[in-house]
Amino acid sequence: MTTRRGVLKLVGGGCVLAAVGAGGFVAANGPSRSAREPWREAGQETEFRRRALSYAILAPNPHNRQPWLVRLEGDDALTLFCDLDRRLPATDPYDRQTVIGHGAFLELLALAAAEDGYGTEITLFPDGEDMATLDARPVAHVRFLAGESDPDPLFAHVLARRSNKDLYEARDVEAEKLAAMMQAGSDFGVSANTIGNTPMAGTLRDLTWRAHQMEMNTPATNQESVDLMRIGAKEVAANPDGIELEGAFIAVGKLIGMVNRETLADQTSAGFQQGLNMFEALAMSARGFAWLTNGNQTRTDQINAGRAYARMNLTATSLGVSIHPWSQSLQEYPEMADLYHEVHDLIGGGQRLQMLVRVGYAKPIMATPRWPMESHLIA
Repeated sequence: MTTRRGVLKLVGGGCVLAAVGAGGFVAANGPSRSAREPWREAGQETEFRRRALSYAILAPNPHNRQPWLVRLEGDDALTLFCDLDRRLPATDPYDRQTVIGHGAFLELLALAAAEDGYGTEITLFPDGEDMATLDARPVAHVRFLAGESDPDPLFAHVLARRSNKDLYEARDVEAEKLAAMMQAGSDFGVSANTIGNTPMAGTLRDLTWRAHQMEMNTPATNQESVDLMRIGAKEVAANPDGIELEGAFIAVGKLIGMVNRETLADQTSAGFQQGLNMFEALAMSARGFAWLTNGNQTRTDQINAGRAYARMNLTATSLGVSIHPWSQSLQEYPEMADLYHEVHDLIGGGQRLQMLVRVGYAKPIMATPRWPMESHLIA
């Protein structure tokens, strides 16, 4: 919560806000409510496939790009495609992370369908796959089977699921909770591992922070993130995807010229340096880590990693544990190569690291913005 004192300090005495008062400014510049409407509307559809989709669009995905297009077919099927305009060519040149996001989507779709008693027969990449880059071919064909599935307890946590990007508290996650998360993520041929606040966690805090620095200090990858920033509630409402920057502090920073795309892309600016300082604090607040590995020989392996991650995320939610993907070191562009090899040598175990997340306890946060379900439907 932004305090009156914090706002006044940020503008150097508060004269900019004198006309409306700090309290009024804070109230007028809160997060966009309309951008979170899909979270409130989930489950209200009467047709079972649309109802399942209303939950699936809430899945975790890289940079909140929501890269899903769906074509409803007949009365019991759908086909899932990647929205190629929502790729991340700089940070995810081979679309690995994007495919993982499709796996999370499919897992939430299956959980929601099961809640209504429908099984899901999922055929991945029915027209073939390409490991170099995604194309216009379908990611999956899904047929719904009435009366062939029982509800999964994890579904109860879909609406509370978050990727908590805030500072984590200085208290450790209990071993039994880490074990439950590891068990949940060890599915679909994926191996999950978790650690608490051990010396290895300290090593990973340092490594993941260096990887985040590399992403921010590499012009192409930093610019990709900057281009996806939605600065202020109006921008978030107009484009409810990408990286949302909202609230009174952001509004004041925008007002005084500290928070805009130019300063956030400029490595010499105060805004850029403050961003680095913030991310360092986030990295160092991790009280443990979790990671997922598999063979990564096919796109199916990446889908399976996404499905397993969704189950780990939901299990963490059920336990009151916060997690946040912190996978910059797993990215596959040239500048990240040394850190990519370093993290794989450290914890990869001879397999491909698919997800690396920080773990801890944090205050509850708002849901991330989402496009309405209708925006993902195609003819």
